[in-house]
Amino acid sequence: MAEQPLHEHTLGNGLRVVVCEDHVVPLAAVNLWYGVGSRHERAGRTGLAHLFEHLMFQGSANVAEGEHAALLESAGAAFNASTSFERTNYYETVPVSHLELALWLEADRMGTLPAALTQANLDNQRDVVKNERRQRYDNQPYGTAFERLCALTFPGGHPFAHTPIGSMDDLNATTLEDCTDFFSTWYAPGNAVLSVVGDVDPEKTLEAVERYFGGIPAGPEQPAARPGDLGPLSGVRGETLDEDVPSPAYFALFTLPSDGGDDIEAAELAVEILGGGSGSRLYDRMVRRDQIATEVWAGVTRLATGQSLAIVDAIGPDPDKIAAVLDEELERFVAGGPDDDETARATAQAERGFLEQTETVTGLANALSQNATQFGDPARVFTAPGRAAAVTGTAIKEMAGRWLAPGARVALTYGGTSS
Repeated sequence: MAEQPLHEHTLGNGLRVVVCEDHVVPLAAVNLWYGVGSRHERAGRTGLAHLFEHLMFQGSANVAEGEHAALLESAGAAFNASTSFERTNYYETVPVSHLELALWLEADRMGTLPAALTQANLDNQRDVVKNERRQRYDNQPYGTAFERLCALTFPGGHPFAHTPIGSMDDLNATTLEDCTDFFSTWYAPGNAVLSVVGDVDPEKTLEAVERYFGGIPAGPEQPAARPGDLGPLSGVRGETLDEDVPSPAYFALFTLPSDGGDDIEAAELAVEILGGGSGSRLYDRMVRRDQIATEVWAGVTRLATGQSLAIVDAIGPDPDKIAAVLDEELERFVAGGPDDDETARATAQAERGFLEQTETVTGLANALSQNATQFGDPARVFTAPGRAAAVTGTAIKEMAGRWLAPGARVALTYGGTSS
């Protein structure tokens, strides 16, 4: 993807703004990243960042309860939000004629949400989140695997030791005062990036952003984030679970380099070669040849403020045999590295993934916000394919030797005899 001109501006209150013209369709994507996620929560109040993702749709000083979504729906908008370890994201894609409506709604809840924050809203949205936890995690086969792996991998108190969904006990204990303090600490213009992409005039868009957001107070300086570095794992540790699941399974977590450097590019290519689909080494060995698994998958969660994570999961009747074969394949990969065809295919897949993420105004706006928030450079998004293409087989082999060594992981075994 060719680099597109970006128009950047920082308001007096610290809000960073990125505007990118794309006149293919008469749409505008508004994407707002706040630099707050589950890693910023304090002990005893996990789940607050994700809870706020829901509370932000419950109205503000000039928007009644339920009206935020209703106004966007009446405008034909597609909108949503998401929470991760490191950020919370709010986004809407609207017909360009309704761009100012989207900006006004985002500004009103950034500046005035506490005015509409009531005990009834908190109780209602807390119940929504608790039900989400039940449906997507607690009552889902293997649903708590990632949460358990993080708790096993990171020591108590580490910012990545708990996942964004939070615990039931902490959600129940959350008070209105907790919510108000959390909002005033993290939901400030200086802790946010606003990206607008689409059929827009940059100068007029920046004027509108200044008009709606410029009067919001800058807010306090955010507390320093706790360090997230952990380094490569050593040894195998984990636990065996006796749960009612459709089939025995084996889940493994590896730490990887932080996002932002060359090493993570090599790491993600290595994971793609090992387990990224039906053409991968693990799928070929476990599913096709040895037939010890019915499904095998591997993927990467990039983290910029600590170790990124790789997950391998395999469904099959003998988890212990899966674990042994995983070690064999890791040992072979570390010893010999990828061949040229594997490196080329993984690189092509990385480029395809980038194009899929940025081919729409919605995806490009999100990528600009991400790179501005995490790396201070929204234009960095355009160099992603080149960074992947520059990785050599030798670099992949060296990275695997450090981060993906056999016998160096945290594991969960469902229905086996050992971890």
